[in-house]
Amino acid sequence: MPDETLQDILNRSKDSMETSDSDGALTRIAVIGAGTMGLGIAHAVASKGLEVLLIEKDDLSLEAAIKQLSINLDREIARWGMTESDKRAVLSRIHNTTNLDEVEGYRLIIESIPDIMEPKVNLFKQLDSMANRDTVFVTNTSVLSVTELAEKTIRPDKFIGMHFLHPVVKRNMVEIVRGLQTSDETFEFTKSFAEAIDKTVVEVYESPGYVTTRVILPMLNEAMHTLMEGVATAEGIDTAIRLGYNFVQGPLQLADQMGLDEVHSWMEAMFHETAEQKYRPCPLLRKLVRAGHLGVKTGQGFFTYDETGRQILDSDGVL
Repeated sequence: MPDETLQDILNRSKDSMETSDSDGALTRIAVIGAGTMGLGIAHAVASKGLEVLLIEKDDLSLEAAIKQLSINLDREIARWGMTESDKRAVLSRIHNTTNLDEVEGYRLIIESIPDIMEPKVNLFKQLDSMANRDTVFVTNTSVLSVTELAEKTIRPDKFIGMHFLHPVVKRNMVEIVRGLQTSDETFEFTKSFAEAIDKTVVEVYESPGYVTTRVILPMLNEAMHTLMEGVATAEGIDTAIRLGYNFVQGPLQLADQMGLDEVHSWMEAMFHETAEQKYRPCPLLRKLVRAGHLGVKTGQGFFTYDETGRQILDSDGVL
């Protein structure tokens, strides 16, 4: 994708978004945070015909995100999963800004910044003064308390969690998490949005890790311990679980895809919340994170990856 085209996308203003929610239909949403998950949410929403305002902290981060999205879309084209015109349509629906004030007038705002309580609280306090009173706030968190976040706002009844899984475009499920004061109206509105982008909804009542994170982390942790103890190679462990249980991918490759720093953060949070040893991060995971080997996004984790994110198969996965 030419640099000038990227710049054109980054310079697209809010004025170009002519769709409106005034007729009662949700036609556009705002996503705050253009990291792996935020970008995935924006991609999934835009691919279903809705307009997305993607907000990041600076132009450099926005440019990097759009470049990554372009790479992701090119991979789909190479797999015959979409066409060049499909790519152009998706990119044309994603509008970018670093100005948080532009959320005014949006009925649904999805926050997808790092899973740390204080920055999320500060962001939602800012949004409270910018967004309309009937705007629904969504947090895309894996382990934090939706109720605690909601209580820091002036709209706990219009606050809800949506836990998307990576890669968002390919995972046709989302957990919708009610806080203590989330209204039925907010839940139904959010469920309708999820169904509009072809996601199967699993309603979850607040509990650490919800369903997916709570269940998957012990498996990832045990796979890491199995590798650390020398029971089998990384490739052997993943092959055994993938073929033995008909999984799409093995646990170590899945952890690499999620981001080992994120997995480590989730395990720490779950261990802190539950005091369950099954969530205590494996020392090998700590070692990888300290070394900056975070999985696909850095090219090295339990396996090694090329610049397109494809696994280099001759890696033995051992540091």
